[in-house]
Amino acid sequence: MPFGFVFTIAIKAILVNKTRSFLTMLGVIIGVGSVVLLTSIGTGLQAYVSDQFTSLGGSVVFVVPGDPFGDGGGFGGETSMIESTKPLLKRTYFNQILRNTRGIIKDGVVSGFSTGEAKYKTTTKKVTLYGVTASYGSVNKSDTASGEWFTDVNEQKGDRVTVLGPKIAEELFGTIDPVGKKLQIESRSYTVVGVLEKKGSSFGGPSFDNYVYIPLTTLFDDFNTQLIDNFTFEAVSQEQVPAVKAALEKELGRYLEEDEFTVFDQAQLLETINSVLGMLTIGLGGIAAISLVVGGIGIMNIMLVSVTERTREIGLRKALGATPDLILLQFLIEAALLSVLGGGIGLAIAYLGSLAIQPFFPARVTLSAVMLAFGVSTVVGLIFGAAPARRAARLSPIEALRYE
Repeated sequence: MPFGFVFTIAIKAILVNKTRSFLTMLGVIIGVGSVVLLTSIGTGLQAYVSDQFTSLGGSVVFVVPGDPFGDGGGFGGETSMIESTKPLLKRTYFNQILRNTRGIIKDGVVSGFSTGEAKYKTTTKKVTLYGVTASYGSVNKSDTASGEWFTDVNEQKGDRVTVLGPKIAEELFGTIDPVGKKLQIESRSYTVVGVLEKKGSSFGGPSFDNYVYIPLTTLFDDFNTQLIDNFTFEAVSQEQVPAVKAALEKELGRYLEEDEFTVFDQAQLLETINSVLGMLTIGLGGIAAISLVVGGIGIMNIMLVSVTERTREIGLRKALGATPDLILLQFLIEAALLSVLGGGIGLAIAYLGSLAIQPFFPARVTLSAVMLAFGVSTVVGLIFGAAPARRAARLSPIEALRYE
């Protein structure tokens, strides 16, 4: 019996019981679909994070209080969070750094946060107030869609002016152009001087489009805070980033202890975030892969039932000259086909699912995910189909023909 003939018999056996075949494949469909969709979300997140860093130009260096990369730090560890609530970074340190590093640092930004209630006419929103110095727009590549950023003079004088993220601008003003309008923030009147272009969130955090940006001096004066969240410095070129990091560590070391601040660049942050996302993707994929094992067990159970139902057929084929190897091959082909077909359907569902969630969440189905889907589904079919196939191959033709 040639291979093609055995393959045809296997296909016919699957098509004879379409409903049973589909139910057998269902576990593989769910398993492959889950694994591919979750890995595509993880891959999409990593690509999105990389794009966010690329948009900053690759020459930005950050300074934050505490150690977010240390033991227990991890962007939210207890030690890091406690340090971030202390006024460790000061404006005087920033000014001194700029004076002493003019040859390698192009510009810098000081940032601080607070919260408040913004109101325009009858519309009121709870907002995050982001106090920044005037260079924020150029250093962080945040351009205005209308109006312009406030100036150094506005920041030095503590003027009550604001630049709005596009989403909060829409929520407060609707279709009206906010530029030039007055906005109430905690009962104080601010003039809107600009609205930013849409940027979205970064690294899974809050959306920049929801922020209300005001001069840092104004934040300190109006909201009774002196807490600086971070310094951001732009090197004169990407090649100067290591020199900038070394200079920052030296300058800040004059005022702070080594564990009271951290200097890092985009590459270091990207590596850390991608490591976390990679582990998360593997974990989610591993959890989803459990359903593949369940699907494989389902294939084995149905194939064992199929062997029992087709005992006389197997005996007849052996009596007509079919060897145990050909019987084994037939049942392995059936199991593999069920798995591959299930994997294909699961892959299609995952691809459509990734398209559906792309407007809300980054997802990207990769070639490696496709190859993984078909590879794993085929292996699942062969592994879990081996026992039923071996049982069919070992049936005695005489006993099989006697089977009722």
